[in-house]
Amino acid sequence: MKIAVCVKAVPDTATKIAIAADKTHIEKTGVRFIASPYDEFAIEEALKLKEKLGGETVAFSLGGDEVTDVLRDALARGMDEAVHLKDELFADLDPLSTAKMLALAIANGGFDLILCGQQGVGGDNNQVPSLLAELLNLPQANVVVKLEIENSKFKAEREIEGAHEIVEGSLPVVISAQKGLNEPRYPSIKGVMAARKKEIAVKDAAALNAKEKLAATKVKLVELVPPPARTQGKKIEGDADAQVKELVNLLRSEARVI
Repeated sequence: MKIAVCVKAVPDTATKIAIAADKTHIEKTGVRFIASPYDEFAIEEALKLKEKLGGETVAFSLGGDEVTDVLRDALARGMDEAVHLKDELFADLDPLSTAKMLALAIANGGFDLILCGQQGVGGDNNQVPSLLAELLNLPQANVVVKLEIENSKFKAEREIEGAHEIVEGSLPVVISAQKGLNEPRYPSIKGVMAARKKEIAVKDAAALNAKEKLAATKVKLVELVPPPARTQGKKIEGDADAQVKELVNLLRSEARVI
């Protein structure tokens, strides 16, 4: 089995984000980039399937220099190969254009399974897996919490509103991973050392024959704006009875929820 995993480099979730002076990017100085947490579930599932069924795993990631460490981490966890889609033309791509570039990189690779995280934290667009499946003309199952592969067939359990849904079909397929699919492993010291020696393939727009598709990009980021500062909370004084009466009064007169 040959498995592709799409990985997005995102700022560490513990990082305090600041908007850069151009107001269209975040300030990257001192920011540590990691694989999007949902993508870790996709990586782990690929490794588990390889251990069970054999085969090959390849990680793909689109972005700038921040992607290198993220791909090294994927290799350290056990991925066999890594491909960095890197070009100045790839900067600030919208989800559709991102999916187009990933599709071009993956299309002729003979993959039986394409795994993604259900969304990349930060942008949280939750679009690339579905767009990628459509561009590759493949079936898809999203927000998957359990996956079984046997004899070129898949069975996926996915979360829906208030319930779980079972989806079955034939490979190849695009699957997006939800929290609960597995428990991602940590890279071992041996894995980290081995990953340092592995070559990361780099493909630019020319290698993907992508310039024409990028010319059709129509979404432009105008400005990043921080959320408004949280208003100061109000402390209600007095004993319990007085506090309850004042709270009810505030909910009625100020919050207008009762």
